[in-house]
Amino acid sequence: MNLELTKPLAFIDLETTGLSISHDRIVEISILKLMPDNSKDILTLRVNPEIKISAESIGIHKIKDEDVKDEPTFAKIAKKVINFIANSDLSGYNIVKFDLPLIMEEFLRANVEFSLEGRKVIDVQHIFHKMEKRDLSAAYKFYCNKKIEKKHSAEGDIIATQEVLLAQVGRYKILENNVDSLYDFTGKQLDKIVDLAGRIAYNNDGIEIFNFGKYKGKIVTEIFEKDSAYYGWIMRSDFPLYTKKKLTELILKWKSENR
Repeated sequence: MNLELTKPLAFIDLETTGLSISHDRIVEISILKLMPDNSKDILTLRVNPEIKISAESIGIHKIKDEDVKDEPTFAKIAKKVINFIANSDLSGYNIVKFDLPLIMEEFLRANVEFSLEGRKVIDVQHIFHKMEKRDLSAAYKFYCNKKIEKKHSAEGDIIATQEVLLAQVGRYKILENNVDSLYDFTGKQLDKIVDLAGRIAYNNDGIEIFNFGKYKGKIVTEIFEKDSAYYGWIMRSDFPLYTKKKLTELILKWKSENR
């Protein structure tokens, strides 16, 4: 089964110091780029996270602090990653809720611009959960009848993820063999949120609203006009940098339009 592609589809998987989008860092990144002719190119890099790796994470991916202490920081490899995935749509397992938000934080810390504009994102986990509701290992066994050779390594996981997506397209007649329809099937998740963490979303009228806390469901600009201190609290608190960036953009746009 080959995917019908009009441009590259980059599968991304991260191994990290922990599970906090705003605090934790990447220790390994692997990207499998599937080309329109269905040839493949893989980039795998270890990263010095500059913070301690949690014991829980070491227990999963087996990467210790000493294994990455001499590796480049993410800031050193950021442009290499950007160049590798240039003009690519994106895919991964749980990429919308974890890998994509976390890598966006890394790009922002490195002051490297990474735009999602013009990219479709296909979350293989979302297809799997809609159809079977299991984890990656079970998905790989179910769809490919294989065990992941390098389980909990970024490269092993991303190779499995790519194979699972191909098998899903081959298995379900409802899935059309192209990125546009797969993006539609996964619910166009990125079209519903403003920031990758989902703290700011769009309501049914396409207006930005808060998606958490005491102002959940309220229009962002109306809250800013009524309670501007709420913006300051968010900017001082432990929210992802990308959330703060998108909120600031909204406020600046609103101020410009209301001068």
